[in-house]
Amino acid sequence: MKFAILDLRFAIGEVVGRVAKLATPLPDRGRPQPQRAKCNRHDGLAFAAYPGDAKHTRSQTNLPTHPCSRHAAAEDSRGPGRSVCNAEGFVFEACALGRNFVACGQGESVSAFGFRPSDFFRHSSFVLRIFPLLFLWSLVFGIWSLNTASAFAATRPNVLWFVVDDMSANFSCYGEKTIQTPHVDRLAREGTKFTQAFVTAPVCSPCRSALITGMYQTSIGAHQHRSGRGVEKIHLPAGVAPVPALFQQAGYYTCIGSGLAAADRAGKKAKAGGGLGKTDYNFEWNQSIYHGNDWAGRKPGQPFFMQVQLAGGKLRGGSIESARRLAERAKQEFGKATQPEDVTLPPYYPRDQVLLEDWAAYLDAVRFTDKHVGDVLARLEKEGILDETFVIFMTDHGISHARGKQFLFDEGTRVPFVVRGPGIAKGKVREDLIEHIDMAAISLAAAGIAIPKSMQGRDVFAKNYQPRDAVFAARDRCDETVERIRSVRTGQYLYIRNFYPLRPHLQPNAYKDGKDIVIALRRLHAEGKLNDLQEKLLFSPTRPAEELYEWQKDRWQVRNLAGDAAHAKAPTELRGRLDRWIKETNDHGPESERMYDSDMAVYLGDVNKKKGGRDEVLEKNIALMKQWAKEGK
Repeated sequence: MKFAILDLRFAIGEVVGRVAKLATPLPDRGRPQPQRAKCNRHDGLAFAAYPGDAKHTRSQTNLPTHPCSRHAAAEDSRGPGRSVCNAEGFVFEACALGRNFVACGQGESVSAFGFRPSDFFRHSSFVLRIFPLLFLWSLVFGIWSLNTASAFAATRPNVLWFVVDDMSANFSCYGEKTIQTPHVDRLAREGTKFTQAFVTAPVCSPCRSALITGMYQTSIGAHQHRSGRGVEKIHLPAGVAPVPALFQQAGYYTCIGSGLAAADRAGKKAKAGGGLGKTDYNFEWNQSIYHGNDWAGRKPGQPFFMQVQLAGGKLRGGSIESARRLAERAKQEFGKATQPEDVTLPPYYPRDQVLLEDWAAYLDAVRFTDKHVGDVLARLEKEGILDETFVIFMTDHGISHARGKQFLFDEGTRVPFVVRGPGIAKGKVREDLIEHIDMAAISLAAAGIAIPKSMQGRDVFAKNYQPRDAVFAARDRCDETVERIRSVRTGQYLYIRNFYPLRPHLQPNAYKDGKDIVIALRRLHAEGKLNDLQEKLLFSPTRPAEELYEWQKDRWQVRNLAGDAAHAKAPTELRGRLDRWIKETNDHGPESERMYDSDMAVYLGDVNKKKGGRDEVLEKNIALMKQWAKEGK
């Protein structure tokens, strides 16, 4: 059915193209003739130009935008028409269904056939020539119009993403024993669960900049957290576009919100007329890539691309008071809150009451997240569209903690990744390595949209897919704290390179240092109440330049094998592999002082405004970063 629909659409396009060819030779059409449509050098979109007097203008065609290259031919087969660019960057063929395929000049509009309505009646011979084609076109288009809506929806699924803040794979389907998560478990039961999924950046904005483009954040210059927010801006490289824009071009309704009319991203009562959901992209982008915040605004039969953005681990807040408030909310919602004494902590965190209560609240945040997922699935079922919706569930990085969020260990980069929908095997568990940027390619492929050749994410469900033998990740500046860490992970090893080994693991950072869990850790460190492992991993004044872990055997990455003779070959091999990745993917590396100052001006302005005065801690940290840079530390 899918291919029949596409063939029918192209047949209609061909009819329109033939009519256009008949219209072109008329000598007295009363307007300038179009030149060859030329490719826009800035973004590769096709437009057509008309010669003539100054009243005539150049404008973009009404076709869906077509990526073109000035160096190589490119075809777009996603829509009802096509435009092909030759080596000189000119479009030499274009056709579209009922759309203008050339730009119109000033004055009377030009139809899809390339002539004015008045021309039709002035040329009876022309009418006789095209009448059979017009009749055929009308007949075919009428049949297509009656049947295409339901068939189109059936063959082009809706695509829905769940993207959750600050949450590791603490779901019962991933082995969590303290709580139950029936709705995410259902997705895993009715779809495919990936057990070795990793983000390429363990902090919100670089991770989201990567997932929405299907590119490594380091390749597009969006790797510094909350960067490009000041006077210095970041622009996507030529040929890279946000995924929602690609869905729009293919006729999808694009939206980003909570997925529920009555609830916001935190699961609380939504405000009337709420705006778009969380984006947090570091590059310049246009909000028009989203039609709205919910698929309810789409046209009948129109497929949608929806991002359900959830607060996740942020529900617990940063203080013991906010953790206790969430516990009370859990009692009301679920009948019982997670008990601190039931919590299992990683070995490098002490069983301090603050940390235990915080982790218990975090697990309750997982439960609230699971409930929200269930409510969205119930809505899809009620609307009768669940089984024609392609669903991906993932989180943007691991739990926000001293060795989690912002760092390249499992606690920071390993995430849940579950896919359910048309064509996806049910109850399957895959153990191959994947990166979160694969989400973009998977989704485009599911919708029948061509994956850009430059996209670094991969369609892991493609028949010819070759599983990755390694995944990569990067940590860079977070807020005011300058950092640069890179990693490569194979099926056996996790290799981490610290570019600033003379700095401590827990560098000063106003965001993290303001959390009660970090305050408690620093207090326990000062009081000498941490054990040797906790002191070494959290509070050593310096770090090793290289770290090596057998991550599948060493769950929490506590034993560094970089100097172990039994693993002597691994650092050499992985060191070279990471170097090649940095070079081949065009890792943009450290940011300039100019960009740092630009973003810090925004940070200071926002924080000072919120506090109603100067933030001396933030100012002190910024000064320390500059001092350490001068010292080569």
